[in-house]
Amino acid sequence: MSGFDDLLAEGAAVPTEGWDFSWFAGRATEQRPSWGYARLLAGRLAAAESVLDVQTGGGEVLAFALTSAGATPPVLAATEEWQPNVPIARRALAPFGGGVVEVAATADLPFPADRFDLVVSRHPVLTRWDEVRRVLRPGGTYLSQQVGSGSVRELTEFMMGSRQVSVHPDLGPYATTAGASPVAAVTSAEAAGLDVVDVRQEALRMEFHDIAAVVHFLRKVIWIVPDFTVPAYRGRLALLHDFIERHGPFVAHAQRFLIEARAGAAAS
Repeated sequence: MSGFDDLLAEGAAVPTEGWDFSWFAGRATEQRPSWGYARLLAGRLAAAESVLDVQTGGGEVLAFALTSAGATPPVLAATEEWQPNVPIARRALAPFGGGVVEVAATADLPFPADRFDLVVSRHPVLTRWDEVRRVLRPGGTYLSQQVGSGSVRELTEFMMGSRQVSVHPDLGPYATTAGASPVAAVTSAEAAGLDVVDVRQEALRMEFHDIAAVVHFLRKVIWIVPDFTVPAYRGRLALLHDFIERHGPFVAHAQRFLIEARAGAAAS
């Protein structure tokens, strides 16, 4: 096989379960937000009594923050939509007494109202703001780092042209999807009865140093090119491989925003 074919095969063979990105070391880089989500989360966890992590992935970020906090809340729960991630998350959170429930992103949360004083979520596929409000205790906090509108647009547009995702069509004003703007998130949060107390946003430089990294990234982060397969996009991948070989890394920008909101009076 050619070097191009070897790299395609390598990128296609890497497992995609969980949210461990260590394979990308030396092959791709992404600038991190200045606010430090894991550090903020650790600070909130240290003072929390009941915590829910929505769409926890493989539980890696929550487990890291719990270790950093040096304290485990008496009640710790998580949800995850993608079935292959569920056993990974259960293993990661078991040492902290955390339970993981498999729940679709669009579904109601399987917990009673006013159950948690802290609900968190990193890069949710979809945010059910009405459900976040329902399960938060009065005075409770929602903290989330989200994927903003136009994230990695340079790669999306190179592969398939432009696209736009904002409000979920079936859930009206009470849900936003990955790719929503901070304005849409604030509007939906407030429509659900939450008080937004902090919003921050940044564009973060990404570099892809070989085509294997591009292939693995597109297999792992499926909303960048939703119908991606190596055979279907082989021609575009060949063009991008040639560009990287001749001109250096392909540069894109991840859009991230942090939103923090609080619950006021008891949910109806």
